[in-house]
Amino acid sequence: MHRTIEATGPARPEQVWDRYVRPAMWPSWSPQIRTVDYPHPELVAGTAGVVRGPCALAVPFRIVELGDDHWSWRVHPPVVGELTLRHAVTASGDGTRTTLDVDGPAVLVLGYLPLAGLALRRLVE
Repeated sequence: MHRTIEATGPARPEQVWDRYVRPAMWPSWSPQIRTVDYPHPELVAGTAGVVRGPCALAVPFRIVELGDDHWSWRVHPPVVGELTLRHAVTASGDGTRTTLDVDGPAVLVLGYLPLAGLALRRLVE
């Protein structure tokens, strides 16, 4: 299943991008992420890590692509399959528009979208 969501807010594009490419910052705007185990201070294509959520849920991930205004990763939640997520950042008026394309099994995509929407709104605040 494929779905796209977006959020627009007052944060500057470079600020939003910085929040994206520094995994240590993810818990500050993404409520489903408690900690991130990642070997670099900034994203590097082809590298892997683990995000930890509520109840110490560990979800391995791999950074697939890193461009100037977009990046993508694959996450592997335990047992239920794989999600591919593509994030993009663009200027919008005096702020930023960010989009998220999500591909994967319907149960994962539909379950993830409400949390992802909240995270995107917090990202661009």
